[in-house]
Amino acid sequence: MTTTPQSTQTGRVAVVTGASSGIGAATARTLAAAGYRVALLARRTDRIDALARELGSAALAIQADVTDRASLLAAADRVQDELGGAAVLVNNAGVMLLGPFSADQRDDYRQMVEVNLLGAITATEVFLDQLTTAGSSSAGGDIINISSVAGRTARAGNGVYAATKWGLNGWSESLRQELLPDVRVTLIEPGVVATELPTHITHAETREGVGRLYDQAEVTAEDIAEVIAFALSRPRRLAINEILVRPAGQL
Repeated sequence: MTTTPQSTQTGRVAVVTGASSGIGAATARTLAAAGYRVALLARRTDRIDALARELGSAALAIQADVTDRASLLAAADRVQDELGGAAVLVNNAGVMLLGPFSADQRDDYRQMVEVNLLGAITATEVFLDQLTTAGSSSAGGDIINISSVAGRTARAGNGVYAATKWGLNGWSESLRQELLPDVRVTLIEPGVVATELPTHITHAETREGVGRLYDQAEVTAEDIAEVIAFALSRPRRLAINEILVRPAGQL
């Protein structure tokens, strides 16, 4: 049986984007179990409402789209007013629209850039005042950016997705240097994880091939959530800047 690292800051507020499924939902459950109050941000209100009911008073569901700054501003206001402000931001929202590079996929490319890279940048910009306020306290602030192995190794068919993750990696390192020591920035780079990511691929042949790979995935969203909780639970004198996580058999 696995154990979840316990938060040393019971009642600390964590904002999780893309909380409606996969790593986001698993992270919300894990952090709530560790004593956090969790703001669940996503577009699919039915899912985050159900998750909030499951988590009870530890959770607040807020409809928000990371590509819509106005919705993030409204979400930040609610987090401040109803929870007292965020100490942790988990930039998890993302899409993986793989396929051959062609004009036919141009809408997918724009969506990946706007969600994976600009979405994380905008969410951080909007919540930064709350995070830095937490950073000036003994509890400190934390930003967790969910990247990918694709942020290190590009392959045929994932070029724009990889570009968004390489961009996220570079921005995270710059942000880490700007915000230390009050706000820690941790980059998480998972390999293949059993989530619904492949189901959104629009290129049929690629979706079928990637789907077969993900059907065999042994690493779960809960595994990654435990890694995130572990990084957050470290004493403030220690910053874990980057974690690369692959299934044991993945090249």
